[in-house]
Amino acid sequence: MSLDEFPTVDDVLESHADEVAPLRRPVMLVALEGWFDAASAATGALERVLDARDCVTVASIDPDPFYDFTQQRPEAYIDEDGERQIRWPHNDVVVARGDDGTRDLVILSGVEPHTYWQTYVGSVIRCARELHCGALVTIGANFDTVPHTRSPIVTGSTTNSALAGKLRLSRPQYQGPTGVAGVLQQRLDRDRIAPVSLRVGVPHYLSSSEHPKSSAALLRHLESVLGVPTNHAALYEEIQHWAEMHDAAIEDDEETLEYVRTLEREYDRRNDTVIPSADDLGDAFERFLREQDDHAGLGVESVRPIRDEIRRRVEALIDDLADRRS
Repeated sequence: MSLDEFPTVDDVLESHADEVAPLRRPVMLVALEGWFDAASAATGALERVLDARDCVTVASIDPDPFYDFTQQRPEAYIDEDGERQIRWPHNDVVVARGDDGTRDLVILSGVEPHTYWQTYVGSVIRCARELHCGALVTIGANFDTVPHTRSPIVTGSTTNSALAGKLRLSRPQYQGPTGVAGVLQQRLDRDRIAPVSLRVGVPHYLSSSEHPKSSAALLRHLESVLGVPTNHAALYEEIQHWAEMHDAAIEDDEETLEYVRTLEREYDRRNDTVIPSADDLGDAFERFLREQDDHAGLGVESVRPIRDEIRRRVEALIDDLADRRS
């Protein structure tokens, strides 16, 4: 490929998906360093999932066309044999199998590219298709006007009109500059892969520090939604450590303390909402899936396991919301 050619998916994607044994009800999870990864909360969350599972790399996206290496510099390091090596921005697609009969996960924890976003997104979608993923969930974190003294709020949305309307999921309302995750969500809808976005708020006044509490919130949410262990308990000590540091940083600043109290009041007001019943949402899922079955010519029995799984996810989400209000 010459420098003036537009790279294609075939040019940049090295995939061994055809060599992978069949996966159990796989879902793809994607988090990217950059625009949508405040305090590294999203990529940090997926790293915890990877640490807790047996993982095999099944595909890699060549970094060369996608990055300005004066902005995203490679790193030099010394390996175990004392040899100097170069670590390039990596975008590896990993199969993380569950060892307890739970669903398998396909995970991309990478780096948001600078250029050729359509080719990058096409590479991700091809991996999802080749590995027969039933849905793709983008995981993100953004700085928000939320207090560090409360549980981080995880919100979900979908670009799929039918999914949003039937299942009472919100549709993205943001207008303005976006990241690769936003482009990916739009393409997934067009390519008929179920798209879901999960994002967590990180206190904006802590922009220079880590916030493992937000990573843990994402992991708890994923565990409820997907029914898989996510290793979020391993973050407990880090959460305690950073909470103490955050409290100490503002304890003598009355102006900041008052600002945090204002954020706490707003947080409590925002969360004082009516929660729909699990039965109502479960029925909506049933109707949506039945309509999709009729359209695709599928029998009810062929999708019953999917429908039952979705009902379990809905009930878990309702329990999670109720816990936040209590």
